[in-house]
Amino acid sequence: MKIYPIETTNFKLDGGAMFGVVPKTIWQRTNPADSNNLIDMSIRCMLIEDGNRLTLIDTGLGNKQSDNFFKHYYLYGDFSLEKSLKEIGFHKDDITDVFLTHLHFDHCGGSIQFNKDKTGYEPAFKNAMFWSNKNHWQWATVPNKREKASFLKENINPIEESGQLKYVEIPKNDLLINSDLGFDILFVDGHTEKQMIPHIQYKGKTIVYAADLLPTVGHIPLPYVMGYDTRPLLTLDEKEKFLQLAARNEYYIFFEHDPINELCTVEETEKGVRLKEIFILNEVFN
Repeated sequence: MKIYPIETTNFKLDGGAMFGVVPKTIWQRTNPADSNNLIDMSIRCMLIEDGNRLTLIDTGLGNKQSDNFFKHYYLYGDFSLEKSLKEIGFHKDDITDVFLTHLHFDHCGGSIQFNKDKTGYEPAFKNAMFWSNKNHWQWATVPNKREKASFLKENINPIEESGQLKYVEIPKNDLLINSDLGFDILFVDGHTEKQMIPHIQYKGKTIVYAADLLPTVGHIPLPYVMGYDTRPLLTLDEKEKFLQLAARNEYYIFFEHDPINELCTVEETEKGVRLKEIFILNEVFN
């Protein structure tokens, strides 16, 4: 097995929205804001090469939305999904599985692209199966009013219409062992219904793709919960349990949205679980 970080783009979001009730004077120490109160964000996906299987976790924003849509997110940098895949010798057609942690547009937008004459949509990964779960799929296709703007039909419906959609089984204890994809999955509900958090066994260690359970290093303290979360009190509980396990079992936490920090470990302190060390994946697991 080999794991690759896949940088897709950088963008900006409102810092207050990203940290909820935590005052700016505190959160800006780790996530400094510009004059418009915007903080830097990344969309860092993960590619897992395991034998003949090539699994991409999340797909980023994609490029099919309008300029008017993208202007709200202040995209910057020269990363792209295609470029990052090419740099390590792969093409989108090589992907066998696309695992979507959840269906918010910044996590699944790259799954679907325009067809050649731009009269409709098609999967961007023509040879891949797309993995979600029934509960979250229902949540996303019949969205609540709060999340409706994050669940875009053009990102979601064409996956099902293509016949390439598969569902991961949801276990009673919200932890799936030995999934069909070769890694364990933790299901969490604070951010959105049944978000899936992969736990990957790699070279004797556990790497956890944190997605929106833990967007950045700055979100490690328990009260630092996004305003975007639908059930913030549940996020607190889920974060606490996860971080305690991460500290105890020395998990390597892989960040999707932290523009600077790719990977970290955490430890128990008198103030609770806190950051221990920062790493770059390819330097630790070379």
